[in-house]
Formats: sequence, C-alpha cells, structure tokens
Amino acid sequence: MRDALFLSLRVTGVAVALVVATGLPVALFLARTRFPGKSALETLILLPLVLPPSVVGFYLLVLLGRDGPLARWGGLHVLFTWPAAALASAVVAFPLMVQASRAAIAQVDPALERAARMLGSGEGEVFLRVTLPLARRGILAGVVLAAARAFGEFGATLMVAGSIPGRTQTLPLAIYDAVQTREIAAANAMVLLMTVLSFASLWAVRHFEAAAAPRPRTGGVPVERGAARAAPDA
Repeated sequence: MRDALFLSLRVTGVAVALVVATGLPVALFLARTRFPGKSALETLILLPLVLPPSVVGFYLLVLLGRDGPLARWGGLHVLFTWPAAALASAVVAFPLMVQASRAAIAQVDPALERAARMLGSGEGEVFLRVTLPLARRGILAGVVLAAARAFGEFGATLMVAGSIPGRTQTLPLAIYDAVQTREIAAANAMVLLMTVLSFASLWAVRHFEAAAAPRPRTGGVPVERGAARAAPDA
C-alpha cells in the first residue's frame, strides 16, 4: 500500500504540473478569444470526460507505442513506466482544469485588463497581476479537481502503464489487485483512504467556489455576508 500511495502521489504531482502548464494558457485563450470552430475545439477538449477510459487508453497506446509519433520522431519510449501513468492521468484531468479555469477567467472584467495595458503592462504582467489574482479561486478549484481526477485514474493508466507493483501500480490499481487476490483488509484500507481524500478534495472545491461567488449587491454597493439588514419602515 505504501509503495502504491507514494507512486500515486508522484504520478499525480507530475500530471498536475503538466495540466497547469498547458491548461491555463488554453483556458485563457478560450475565455478571451472568439474564432470559427471554437465550439468544436471546446468539445474536443472535454471529450476525455465522457469517453470510456479504455478508449482514452487506446488512443494513448497509439500515440506512445513503438510505431507512434512520439517514438518515431521524438525517440520517446515510456510505455509501461510511471511517466506513462502520469501522462494518462494528465489527459483525463486536463478537461477539468480547463473548464474551471476558463469559467473563472471569463468572470474577470476585461476593462481591468485593458486598463493595465493602457498603463504599460505587457500581456504577461496583465495575466500575473490582474487576471490571475482575480480568478485564483476558480483556478485553484480546477487544480484540486484535476489532482483528484489524476489521483483516481484507473482505466487509461492500466492500458499504457500496466500494474507492476513498485513500478507502475498506483493506488487504484492496487485496490483492484487486492480485490482479485481477496486481500479484503488491504482493499478496505486503501478504499477508505481514497474516499477521505476525494471527500476532502470536493470540500476544498466547494470552499473555493463559495469564496469566488459574487456577493449580493444593494443599490450597486456590495453587501457583506451576514451584514444585510432590513430597512426600517417609513
């Protein structure tokens, strides 16, 4: 269990780093641009959410296989290694990161970004000093959702990395093997651990969403939570 847990944490960490590095630019692009085929691109990005994990794993097998483009052109051979598990986890977690971050960035007033540009800030400074701070809670929710999805990935990981104890066997794969070998006590412990971590992740996401929700306004003035009082009768 310990080896599987540590491997899952390593795979999740790498997957989240990949998802954040690629998902944030995509989310910013989708939130701030309009172009023909945008709906088709968004649908393609969300596709791993509804495809069976075996189908996602098959596509990754084609991509990473001996005759795949990464092996032929890049000399990259990662099948049945933990980096393959990290890549599979990143692919299935990517849509969650993009979806949450895109929604958060879209809520940022573009007028604030234009004002920063008029004051001489470049695009990178505008994103780091204006967009990112204002959208941070939604982006953090996306990061937590992506991490939870990557940590629990099973099907695609099994297709491209297998279930080799100590090398590619993540916690979900270890649970499956424990059930197959009737190690019920170990399976119960791992299931409980994953349930607690999943609950904590969803609780954190709800916390970020509640903190990012706009406060009610009265007469154009924000009203603090719990501070609204009924006006006295005339």
